[in-house]
Amino acid sequence: MAMDLSKVGERERLKAQREPHWQRLRAGCFLGFRPSKRGGKGTWIARAYDEDAGKYRVKSLGDFGTLPGNEMFAAAKKEAEKLTELVEAGGQVRAKIETVADACKEYAKTRPEAGHRFRRYVYDDPIAKVKLDKLRRRHVKEWRERLEAQPALVSRRKKGDPIHRKRAASTVNRDMAVFRAALAKVLSPGAPNSEAAWQEALKTIANANGRRTLYLDRSQRRKLLDKTDTEAAPFVRALCLLPLRPGALAGLTAGDFDKRTAELTIGKDKTDKPRRIRLPDEAAKLLTTQAANKLPSAPLFMRANGKAWDKNSWKLPIAAAVAAAELPGGATAYTLRHSTITDLVSAGLPLLTIAQISGTSAEMIERHYGHLVSDAAIKALGELAL
Repeated sequence: MAMDLSKVGERERLKAQREPHWQRLRAGCFLGFRPSKRGGKGTWIARAYDEDAGKYRVKSLGDFGTLPGNEMFAAAKKEAEKLTELVEAGGQVRAKIETVADACKEYAKTRPEAGHRFRRYVYDDPIAKVKLDKLRRRHVKEWRERLEAQPALVSRRKKGDPIHRKRAASTVNRDMAVFRAALAKVLSPGAPNSEAAWQEALKTIANANGRRTLYLDRSQRRKLLDKTDTEAAPFVRALCLLPLRPGALAGLTAGDFDKRTAELTIGKDKTDKPRRIRLPDEAAKLLTTQAANKLPSAPLFMRANGKAWDKNSWKLPIAAAVAAAELPGGATAYTLRHSTITDLVSAGLPLLTIAQISGTSAEMIERHYGHLVSDAAIKALGELAL
């Protein structure tokens, strides 16, 4: 008699053994079930025949423990059929992903920034060893509490103790965002208000970014440039001319700039979606100078050692220039982006255009700079007064 794993009673009567109990779904496609020796829910396994390799491909599907017993078979069957379709199409079976750490490592393969965060906050944390099919809301909630309790490193100065501060809500959101994305690649959201709802413990903190208030006017930015050392000056000057994120500017190569059309392609940015912008004359002249005699793959803004700038290398020269120019101590590379965007909004440039140039959304520009539009309107009304 053929095996029927769709019946809960029949699965419960199966003998626990090393080899799964298999049910043939169709030619080359099998679904297996291995009862637990310890009285658990058991594990589902998919098996698909690979004609090119002349052998079966096997993948563990977990226990589907968040589902009622009468729904487990349908969910497992769907996954087994997906595996078979992948194998028959010549695709590769993904590496075995069992734990939270496995999911994060898989996600970080093409996302270096995510990998840096996981190394700091996940791989050495107890949650890393939790199996995905056993992950519950309490595990993620406890991880989040440990993350929020960790102080943020402000400075890696060579002399004296490192400087720390309380972790900002916006920083917590960024750390949670990549973690949530990694888990979402391999886990479906759990039922709301249940222990299976792992995603609920990773909800973002509302209004974490707040309004950006530190602004450097043009005269202050000129003072900053005057006090910036020769090596960092071109990079800082570009930050004063273009409303780009410092990381996006640092990631540019000489080949990203076309001096014939004064167009710049920005590929490495927060959205990961390349965009092309036309530069004003002053910015185009600066980038023309920076691109001269460089290979297309070379950093457009190059340090003395031939490497590109990053947040650890631009932080110190900018901090030194801020102090030497007697500017507000909180001024950073990101302050220059904010200041440039502020000037563009104040000048009346359409918010959508500013959003496209700066690599963000019109909604974000409206949220953080909308008050400047109102101020400009009030000023215009005032000029109409007799």
